Amino acid sequence: MMNLVKRVLSGVIYIALIVAAILLLDNSPVMYLLVFSLLILLGIGEMITMAKDDATQSWLVNVIDLLGGVGLFLAFYFHYEVGWMQRAWWILPIAVYLLLRTIVQLYRPRQNALHSLERSFFSLGYVALPLALLNVIMSITAPRLLLGVFVFIWLYDTGAYCFGMLLGRHRLFERISPKKSWEGVIGGIALCVAGAYASHYWFDELFQVPDLKAWVGLSVVVAVFSTFGDLVESLIKRTVGVKDSGNIMPGHGGILDRIDSLLLVAPAVLVYLLLLVGDRIY
Repeated sequence: MMNLVKRVLSGVIYIALIVAAILLLDNSPVMYLLVFSLLILLGIGEMITMAKDDATQSWLVNVIDLLGGVGLFLAFYFHYEVGWMQRAWWILPIAVYLLLRTIVQLYRPRQNALHSLERSFFSLGYVALPLALLNVIMSITAPRLLLGVFVFIWLYDTGAYCFGMLLGRHRLFERISPKKSWEGVIGGIALCVAGAYASHYWFDELFQVPDLKAWVGLSVVVAVFSTFGDLVESLIKRTVGVKDSGNIMPGHGGILDRIDSLLLVAPAVLVYLLLLVGDRIY
């Protein structure tokens, strides 16, 4: 019972922070920047911990990776959403990170340089870049559309879990995630589509919904790539031999266990929106 209470409480706090950060964007971006920077720091930290091998990564490399991830997110925000960093200046944090990270590796002679650099660059590409792309999505659409993306992810997770538990018979990808089923995926997609119709008719002002067809299409994109995002993180955890990415969220595991869907949903949603609205962001 206590574990259930902890699971519910940590989940509620996570959802409340995300919702508040997005809703407050109309007045101030401070909470949004803090919350998503924290997600990046925790996510990259978990990647660093999971990817450790016999050669311990230095504290300096870890700090550079953590700051590099936050710098990537902030660069995208200030360039695409605020427009403060025009021309090529917005790329400065990324260029500085590449310079520092590769030069520091020269002073780690006992470490496998390729493995160390792969670990760092993959951590930023897998965790920080998708969250940075949320800023590009906001520049194309209304900021509150991000809230719709998160709601669809949560609806999909709920539907997939419930339908999978009740009806799951046919395994989806047993080699990577033995418990996931096709019935769960179909149930999750169905709940997302139902949520799209409900939000269009009842919560249009809250989510700043585009036309119904585009909104339903967005819900399907989110549902499909939530599945892939979950499977990719399961593959990473299975590769390094861990059950959870961390333990910061009681009953849920780590931050990566909560945002794994988002890490593939964000680029997929961006592609979907670009196909709909073209290259208006430029």
